[in-house]
Amino acid sequence: MASSRGSRAGSGRRGGIGSGDPFAGRVAIVTGGASGIGAALVRALAARGATVVIADVDEDAAAAVAQRAGAPDAAPGTQEPGQVSTAVLDVRDAAAVAGLVNRVAAEHGSLDLMVNNAGIAIGGLVEELILDHWDRVIDVNVRGIHAAYPVMVRQGHGHIVNTASLAGLVPGPGLAPYAAAKHAVVGMSLSLRAEAATKGVRVSAICPGFVDTPLLGRVNPGLPQTETGANAVVLARRLGKLYEADALAQDVLRGVAANKALIVAPGSARFAWRMARYAPGLTMRTIIAGLRRDLAGGPVTRPGEARAASGSSAEIAAGAAEPAVIPVAPAAGGADLGAPSG
Repeated sequence: MASSRGSRAGSGRRGGIGSGDPFAGRVAIVTGGASGIGAALVRALAARGATVVIADVDEDAAAAVAQRAGAPDAAPGTQEPGQVSTAVLDVRDAAAVAGLVNRVAAEHGSLDLMVNNAGIAIGGLVEELILDHWDRVIDVNVRGIHAAYPVMVRQGHGHIVNTASLAGLVPGPGLAPYAAAKHAVVGMSLSLRAEAATKGVRVSAICPGFVDTPLLGRVNPGLPQTETGANAVVLARRLGKLYEADALAQDVLRGVAANKALIVAPGSARFAWRMARYAPGLTMRTIIAGLRRDLAGGPVTRPGEARAASGSSAEIAAGAAEPAVIPVAPAAGGADLGAPSG
């Protein structure tokens, strides 16, 4: 069940749709907007003059993001932020998601942008996982992304943005349930994009590598823990500097404005994607070789050290989206699960 409360952000003057900024005056819902990538997208949209509804299970964190999003350091003459409000929402509740979407569209006259960003991270070797790990990641990461489409079809416009992951584009050993869910998000997004184009609706999928978000510290939430999940933060940082969520948010807004089908960032994630796409055999052999080195206690190659012909699994294997993909170190008994960044 969803509930909501308003939280006026900043002075509250909404930008006009004709102001030149493609996000000014638009109405957006961001699920999972109380932290990480979602919070960064809320800040970025509000700073561009959009009216944003943060939908999240964490009411207090959402309210804190809403308050901060309303007071960015804007240069003179720039667009003032729009309004930011919050709604308590569990994306596994399909009726609640549909209710929020319909209410927001009715109250504001339209829903221009639906960012399906809520997600959880599941990490561990398949033999360590139980069915609940698979069910939870599918319920949270895949369900709830359908509600906005009928509304946007009726109004004849809108943009649906689904947060997937680099793990939805390249192999992710140690992340099988998570990678399965993110491949589903990518496949659904691309398939819907083709249908939606005939209705005036746009669809994009975000596929980031490692991003510095709190989710790294919440792998396998409420589920039996694995060594990979328990050590996710340490393991991820062994690969180098994580990508900043605010930088990714800017990448996303540029991609949405350009109507890109897949928004893959940063550059290291695009490199891994191209390798998996154009040299799948080499990519798989490289991942397997890296996994074997890790299991044997070999050194972990840091970002930037790999080469196309002999890169480590850290460079080629899947990285995580908001939910980050976990690089499994020898101590965790696994493989690299992420491209450097977010």
